[in-house]
Parts: sequence; C-alpha cells; structure tokens
Amino acid sequence: MPAKSQAQQKAAGAALAAKRGETQKSDLQGASRDMEASMTEAELEDLASTRRKGKPEHVRKD
Repeated sequence: MPAKSQAQQKAAGAALAAKRGETQKSDLQGASRDMEASMTEAELEDLASTRRKGKPEHVRKD
C-alpha cells in the first residue's frame, strides 16, 4: 500500500526507525506513534519506501 501523501510517508519512516531500534519510541509523536504500535515492520517499510515526487504534502480527510 503506497503512501498517499508526503506526510504519511515521513511518519511511516519515523515509525519504522523506532521499530528497528534506530530511534527511541518516546521521540515519536502523533501518527508515527500510532503507526509504530499498530503496523508490522513490513507494512511500515512499504509505506516509507513510497516516492515523494508528485505526492501532495497533506491529504485532507473528508
């Protein structure tokens, strides 16, 4: 599942780093904290590896 926005991709990257132990989980905020707790490493890697080019910075919820 590719990321829908640059913000989602960045949050997934931060959550992935925390899950791998490269950063501390206590440093996570907002969506990245939720992602780290609820997604597997493979799911996070899939989101984080999405290219940012052509993606909007944020996608508004309707």
